[in-house]
Amino acid sequence: MKQFLEIAKIVATQGVRGEVRCQYYCDAPEVLCEFDVLYLNKGKTEIHVERAYPHKNLVILKIEGVNSIEDAQKYIGKMLYLDRDDAELPEETYFIQDIIGLTVKDADTGEVYGKVAQVYQNGAADVYSIKTEDGRELMFPCIDEVVKKIDINGGEILITPLDGLFEVE
Repeated sequence: MKQFLEIAKIVATQGVRGEVRCQYYCDAPEVLCEFDVLYLNKGKTEIHVERAYPHKNLVILKIEGVNSIEDAQKYIGKMLYLDRDDAELPEETYFIQDIIGLTVKDADTGEVYGKVAQVYQNGAADVYSIKTEDGRELMFPCIDEVVKKIDINGGEILITPLDGLFEVE
């Protein structure tokens, strides 16, 4: 598991006092706003956040020591990372980056369906896309009726597919 996880990308400046606009990669903008310390360069460079607040579909962030539009322009296009140790997740909640790559198996038969290639956040329940060994894509909802166990450390997800879920006409 990666220690430093992508949480946002700086996409533009905001005003003339050194604030930046960030496209967030978390469930809600408020999640990004909780962190006082973030990282650049895949976790190698620590930055301190003076303030952060949601604005439309972005987060406006003020980085300590960045006080002009010229200073802020240097950060455009940079990825922001969080240290996983700084994030508190509720039980049975996982980082998407930890889900991708897990092997998906049938909880009853042990049949391997493939590996999680993508996670789509579509409202009521996330949808996991599996890439099979023969290159097909299978999808299933991350709901209690289907997902029986997610074992991040063991590298697998055990599922019981709903009738007809993986059938191809």
